[in-house]
Amino acid sequence: MKFMTKVANTIMERYLPDPYIFVAILTVLVLFLGVVLTPSTPLDMVVHWGNGFWGILAFTMQMVVVLAAGHVLANSPVFKKLLSFSASKLTKPSTAIIVVTFVSLLASWINWGFGLVIGALFAKEIARHVKKVDYRLLIASAYSGFIVWHGGLAGSIPLTIATSGHFYEDLVGVIPTTSTIFTPYNLFIVIVIGITLPFFNRFMMPKEEDVVEVDPKLLVEEEQKFPPAERTFASWSERSYVLTILIGLIGVTYLIYHFATKGFALDLNIVNTIFIISGIILHGTPQRFLAAVQNAIKTTGGIVFQFPFYAGIMGMMTASGLAVVFSQWFIAISNDFTFYLFTFYSAGLVNFFVPSGGGQWTVQAPVMIEAAQAIGADYAKTAMAIAWGDAWTNMIQPFWALPALAIAGLRARDIMGFCLFVLIFTGVIISIGFLFF
Repeated sequence: MKFMTKVANTIMERYLPDPYIFVAILTVLVLFLGVVLTPSTPLDMVVHWGNGFWGILAFTMQMVVVLAAGHVLANSPVFKKLLSFSASKLTKPSTAIIVVTFVSLLASWINWGFGLVIGALFAKEIARHVKKVDYRLLIASAYSGFIVWHGGLAGSIPLTIATSGHFYEDLVGVIPTTSTIFTPYNLFIVIVIGITLPFFNRFMMPKEEDVVEVDPKLLVEEEQKFPPAERTFASWSERSYVLTILIGLIGVTYLIYHFATKGFALDLNIVNTIFIISGIILHGTPQRFLAAVQNAIKTTGGIVFQFPFYAGIMGMMTASGLAVVFSQWFIAISNDFTFYLFTFYSAGLVNFFVPSGGGQWTVQAPVMIEAAQAIGADYAKTAMAIAWGDAWTNMIQPFWALPALAIAGLRARDIMGFCLFVLIFTGVIISIGFLFF
């Protein structure tokens, strides 16, 4: 296994391009496939791309905020001490890999945005304390926990179809989470991955001579320097705790109201609200909070300028019907026994080009629901097969790795060799779940 991961890492380091190059290649490839496999002309595909380019602008902003706000929170004095204390209890590289994977799995199952940020931040703090741990594998392990997000409490597809008024309610009705997230097959997949993946990642640890430790430069933090205090209102307000207390009270009151009236409803906006309000409170003064924000924004460049390209790809896939073509390939070779499995595989393929759970459901739901209806398949399980396919190939799709890579200071090629084996390992477990439950 160590030899295989070494070979995979070598191949990825040599041939996997930067995430921007990757999305540029995907853009050209999808345009070409759309012309070849659908009635669309080259101009049609370009128009579809342009019409979709700003299609996930709100989501892009949400991702920028979750990354920056998570970074701000982690760099608050209290949270830094908490992460440092937890990391200091780990002494062995093998234990570090197991623990960071488990923490990431648990956090991602609760909420994917929370898991993406917390896993990477915890891994980076562990790198400060544990010597001889492979930093690439440590970050890959933190990212690998993201695999369970669509089978968890914040899975966008199961939550969408559980909401009255969703797009396909007239076809499938409102499907409660007891028929999706809390079913035996979904719990089997989540629990088995949760138990085995930490040890699988530990099994991928390279030989001691092949270990790549963290570059000390990545752990250096800029010291916050503030101008001397002046006898002015501006200077006083920047250093005052009064505004922090007032904004903190407003934010906490709203969060209490939200959870009291809506239950444990954690969407991305609420996660961002928690991160921002917590960051404001824990940094103490507006001056320290704003300095932390300025430092955090530096990590968001990849998201700002790459997500629109994925939105353009999604526009081409949807408007041209290319996603439907891919789905129909798998439907054509399916039967009663393999339908859910091939739905899962088709979603994994489509996810390369439409790496958004909500977007993928919009693209694939019509054709998959129609196929499920034709063979008498369960709508809820069909939806979960799409959800798991969307989550599965995220392991080798740089789109979702960008926040973790930005925090870690690594490139996609540094971790994708390990993530490839995570893809294979979890693919077997998920396949068993859909075949035999």
